[in-house]
Amino acid sequence: MDALELLLNRRSASRLAAPAPTGEVRQNIINAGLRAPDHGALQPWRFVLIENQGLERFSELLQAAAKHDELDEAGIEKAKQAPFRAPLIITVVAHCSESPKVPRWEQIISAGCAVQAMQMAALAQGFNGIWRTGAWTEHPLVREAFACREQDEIVGFLYLGTPQLKAVAKVVAPDSTPFVSYF
Repeated sequence: MDALELLLNRRSASRLAAPAPTGEVRQNIINAGLRAPDHGALQPWRFVLIENQGLERFSELLQAAAKHDELDEAGIEKAKQAPFRAPLIITVVAHCSESPKVPRWEQIISAGCAVQAMQMAALAQGFNGIWRTGAWTEHPLVREAFACREQDEIVGFLYLGTPQLKAVAKVVAPDSTPFVSYF
């Protein structure tokens, strides 16, 4: 797939099923994440892959977090089912370091760039995904489960798999005028 076409027509896919990326395809996805902009060569990302039994464990974790927050039964059930939206989830943690040259916010953005690169690599190889964030990224039980230190941030959960909706309309480019100015 042409790189510019890929970038201009990127669209998340929320309906994902098996198979998930494996082998060389999966390694390409991870390697794309490792190529994110990285001022100071700090490598401020950690990728935690969740699949198979890990999806069950992640479901139990989110269910426990929902109960901790005293959500109603519908909220608990939604949390419990969330991991099963895709056969593979990559949790991306901004693993931030103290640096006199690279502020924490820049390291978080670098981790975000890693997510984008991994999603694009998946799409280029016939898979797709959706980058999910939300309250679980900041929940203390979830942060603990992913070994987050105080300075770390979970920038998202990249759900990956085989897209179920094959006939997706081309993306209509928005008018860029409101977003661009000249200095």
